[in-house]
Amino acid sequence: MLANRRLLSITKSIIINRSSIIHSSNNFNKWNNSNNSFNFSTTASIQSSNASLNVSPAPQGILHYLTHADLSKQQIYNLITLAIQHKYNVKYLDTKSGQPLLGKTLAIMFSKRSTRTRVATETAVTYLGGQPMFLGSQDIQLGVNESLLDTSKVVSSMVDGMMARVGSHSEIVTLAKYSTVPVINALSDKYHPTQILADLMTMHEIFGPQPKDDSSYVAHLTHPQETLPGLKVAWVGDGNNILHSMLVTFPKIGVHLSVATPKGYSPAEDVVKIAKHEAAKTNTEISFTHDPKVAVNNADVIVTDTWVSMGQESEKAKRLKDFEGYQITSSLAKEGGAKKNWKFLHCLPRKQEEVSDEVFYSPISHVFQEAENRKWTILAVLDALLVKKSFD
Repeated sequence: MLANRRLLSITKSIIINRSSIIHSSNNFNKWNNSNNSFNFSTTASIQSSNASLNVSPAPQGILHYLTHADLSKQQIYNLITLAIQHKYNVKYLDTKSGQPLLGKTLAIMFSKRSTRTRVATETAVTYLGGQPMFLGSQDIQLGVNESLLDTSKVVSSMVDGMMARVGSHSEIVTLAKYSTVPVINALSDKYHPTQILADLMTMHEIFGPQPKDDSSYVAHLTHPQETLPGLKVAWVGDGNNILHSMLVTFPKIGVHLSVATPKGYSPAEDVVKIAKHEAAKTNTEISFTHDPKVAVNNADVIVTDTWVSMGQESEKAKRLKDFEGYQITSSLAKEGGAKKNWKFLHCLPRKQEEVSDEVFYSPISHVFQEAENRKWTILAVLDALLVKKSFD
């Protein structure tokens, strides 16, 4: 009898508690539905049809590296000279960094595959004494099951810097907007700034004073402003993020740029507008054509890139057809009238339809020097953002 009373008491308690939980949950749902500021989305794009989100951007004054359109000529030069000095110090003098980033972490969040950028970044962070934390597409929900806003606020609260390789450029902008730590653009569909720094550093090494042998280095003895202005670069390829980064960078420092893209593959109009504005201030020549031979005329450097980027695989057959005649060859350069001692650059990975073996593996090709310089330029960006906290 006593046991039955206890069982009845326990049953009533469970029913009462369950009723309280349901009542509380219903009250929360009613409150939540009546308060639009708490309608957060967990998708890649923030949905806020009824009211704006009650989320403030990060405080102003945090330094980010998203595009050279944001930097001055002098700031770009500062990054190049810093990269050159690091290369000399580390590779030729075996100078230690003093580990200024000891105890600090850089989150490396890549939604796309990477070889040069990842290796360059991880080794650069390690040299500075920091901890690189690689987060690939299988490791982190970068705008997949969690919004970019949420990812930015969460990750930036735990690390000292973020480097992200994303899809749309708006994604890196969103990460930076809500991040409480510096954000570095490792590649977006619109810009690839660290690659262009490596290109400029390589061009400085090529056209500046030359060392006596491979065991010495002299690039640090001459400022890039003495070697880069006046050079002519010919771009033969797609109107992609590499070209966009060239367009917002080269005119600022007086590097002439001639562009050849197939019809339908021209660079974005807003980027071209920036380039023309900067070119007018520095008296730099920017030209556009659909004829590769016209573009390479009188060129010091000829540059190309992949015709089929990641995410464009379904367009491969069409693109290969559209880019017929755009392969970089010795005959193209000769017939177009490139300078006798012209040089070749490519950001890699390379496919044979883009450039012949004859050019790619020849002495005029500096692609592997260019690839190595990704490390030194990324090291310079990290040093500026996380150690010096200034591009000036």
